Amino acid sequence: MIDKFCIPDTHIGFKINKLHFSNEDLAKVAYNLIKEGEPHEGEVGDFLLDWLRPSEFIEVNTSGSTGKSKKIKVRKEHMINSALATGKFFDLPAGCTALMCLPAKYIAGKMMLVRAMVLGWELDLVPPSSNPLDNLYKTYDFCAMTPFQLDNSISRLHLIKKLIVGGGAVSPNLQALVQGLNTKVYETFGMTETVSHIAAKKLNTKKNKKKPAPFKLMPNVHISKDNRDCLVINAPSISDDILVTNDVVEILTYKKFLWKGRYDNVVNSGGIKLYPEDIERKLSDVIDGRFFLIGMPDDALGEKLVLFIEADFSEELLAELQLKVRSVKKLHKYEIPKKIYLIQKFEETPNGKIHRINTLRSKIK
Repeated sequence: MIDKFCIPDTHIGFKINKLHFSNEDLAKVAYNLIKEGEPHEGEVGDFLLDWLRPSEFIEVNTSGSTGKSKKIKVRKEHMINSALATGKFFDLPAGCTALMCLPAKYIAGKMMLVRAMVLGWELDLVPPSSNPLDNLYKTYDFCAMTPFQLDNSISRLHLIKKLIVGGGAVSPNLQALVQGLNTKVYETFGMTETVSHIAAKKLNTKKNKKKPAPFKLMPNVHISKDNRDCLVINAPSISDDILVTNDVVEILTYKKFLWKGRYDNVVNSGGIKLYPEDIERKLSDVIDGRFFLIGMPDDALGEKLVLFIEADFSEELLAELQLKVRSVKKLHKYEIPKKIYLIQKFEETPNGKIHRINTLRSKIK
């Protein structure tokens, strides 16, 4: 437990860009980053000052992927506990080298800093970008990326020994790209309210599995389901509350579960429940680039399943995609989209995730 007005001093092994800083040093570093640093460094400085303030809470912005982005308070104690759990789960002791390529504005970036300070990592900062490994030649023990960053970094992924991927589901196409690589790549499951991830699954295994791999829980996390089949998380070390999510899951054991999709996204079409994320995984073999499925009002069915693809419109491309979609044998007849829309650019959340509802609204205005 940490005192309300005191946080632990930084680990003796902690470094940012090759230099060690104590808590006292960090205040000076933070002011310098805010005053003279690049925008991403200013965000780091802002967080460090928040971390050092005599308060037991940090204000964090949620991603806004399933609704309007909002500020919530998380305990610094919980952030420390989450960092310790990550170190244990992924075997990342003091002295590890880590690359931070995520914005410190959101929980994923903030937690990279906390992990480094608590666990004693040597952390290097680079500007958040779609190609974070470009112009880097140093090897790192650990890094966290979004799926989009991973997709753009495959050719240089040998620079990272262990990588966690979060902020969105990893497509089967992207998962196929990491097979055979020496880098250990893990997809994580979590949210701002759980202070980053509460579960992870390895994406590149030696076994050729036809079925999706389950998520494995982090230490001290317990799960159950509600009457909607949505995940309920009980993790006292990282949250004061029992968290009822909108994530539809299948619980396999007390330590493992399969993620099926968001309850918010479920389409009730003629009395049949369709899970867009499940169907998207089936379609990923025949569609390149970004796409998603969503329900639209329909007089006969109540809701009809439609497919949005990020691409410039052409009659030829639309006809080609319609044939491709219907060729997917894994699709049940009611999983075939009733209509396909080609959209030049999807609407996005502040941190780059596809905003399904806003994209739909922009189409039906």
